[in-house]
This record gives sequence, C-alpha cells and structure tokens, in this order.
Amino acid sequence: MTKWKKASEELGELVGEYVAEYDAEFRKMFGSPVHFVKGNMFVGVHGDGIMLRLNEDDQQKLYAEHDEAAPFTPNGRRMREYAMLPPSVYDDEMELRKWLDISYAYVSSLPKKEKKEKKEKVASKKTKKAED
Repeated sequence: MTKWKKASEELGELVGEYVAEYDAEFRKMFGSPVHFVKGNMFVGVHGDGIMLRLNEDDQQKLYAEHDEAAPFTPNGRRMREYAMLPPSVYDDEMELRKWLDISYAYVSSLPKKEKKEKKEKVASKKTKKAED
C-alpha cells in the first residue's frame, strides 16, 4: 500500500480562495482540505493536485482539453465521478474558474446527502465479562 501524501497547503489555500464564492462547506478528510455542497464532495486537494467531481461527459471534455488531466485514483482505486486537474488548469484563473463552475453546477444538482447516524459501539467480549 502506498503512503498517503500530505495535501499541499498552497493548493489548499488556492482552492479555499476560489471556493469562498460558492455555497460550500469546508471539511478535512484524511488531513486534506475538501469542500462539500449539500453533503456531497465537490472539490479538494489530494497530495500535490486538485480533484473535483464531474459527470462522465464533463470528465471526457476535461480529458480532451487537457492531456495531463486524469481520473482520481487514490491508492490505485478509481473514484468514478472525480478527476484530477492538471497544473495547467489551476495555473490559469479563468480555466480553473470554468471547471469549478462546471463541477459546482453538477454537484448542486445532486440530491442532498444525509449525514449517517453514528452507530453505537458494541461492547467487546472482554468488557462484557468485566461487567458480569
């Protein structure tokens, strides 16, 4: 298993600045800055890159326009609706805004994701024996 690379603070700040204009909620996932819309993941930083959620057609447009764009595959496992933006996108303010707008429109169209209730921890056999 490959070691998880810490998210770039610089990219986290960049994404935070752009996402401030959207109705998005900030959270940390595995130590990385991620933004959500109606409980659905929208955009975040993974290692030295920016990943965002796109429908299949928009992913294909991204890959056609930017050869270096790639599916988001943390630890080798592809996340179906997510793509990694190449530096050529986030180094260009208008291009980054364009893809954030496309992603935001898509994620905003998704149904609200309800928070799962936390399950009560089941007492271990050791704990039960100690109580008896």
